[in-house]
Amino acid sequence: MKAILMISKVAAFLVVALSIGVINIAAVNAAETQTDSDKKTETILNIDESSFTCIRKMTPVRHFYVDNLIGDINGTLAAAHAPEGAIYPKGSVVQLVPTEVMVKRESGISPATGDWEFFELKVDEKGSTIVKRGFVDVMNRFGGNCFSCHAPAREPWDFICESEHGCEPIPIDHKMTGALQRSDPRCGEEVLEDGDSMALWKLKVMVNIGLAKKWMEDLF
Repeated sequence: MKAILMISKVAAFLVVALSIGVINIAAVNAAETQTDSDKKTETILNIDESSFTCIRKMTPVRHFYVDNLIGDINGTLAAAHAPEGAIYPKGSVVQLVPTEVMVKRESGISPATGDWEFFELKVDEKGSTIVKRGFVDVMNRFGGNCFSCHAPAREPWDFICESEHGCEPIPIDHKMTGALQRSDPRCGEEVLEDGDSMALWKLKVMVNIGLAKKWMEDLF
């Protein structure tokens, strides 16, 4: 009789153990299915020329502007104002001048650039035209590689360059960038301040010299 009772207890234990195992396996499978479902339903950013508009319609932060293509402007602003740096949320748009943009893309799309995609634009009264876009190989009008320029600010600033974030100084100062922002042709009427015309003239000379230098390098 004792042997029969012992066998019954062992059998009951095995039934419970197997039941728990089945439940755990089902839970793991459900979690994996949920994870796959989340990946499939993740919002894919559809970025085209209509995604970019007047820079002054964006939100100013110090000397640059930010926006968010999926509406999370509060998350973008929180990252921009974080005193010790922060990771920007997906959809964040950061612009210093009207013709250069960086957009935070889907998580994991470009680990090298922290998921930032860089854009070179041509802008006029009709809107924006995408001239170049990409991750590690986009060059700006001065011949600089966007990714290489921003890479020193990878930690902890999420590739956002400012004067104390480790990036090499750019060849234009805040007066020039401000003049470019105030003269964005997509915004309609210009709102130039004193000294903006001179700053724009100096910038034009710099661009022409840069183009001439590049032409000479390509020629020889």
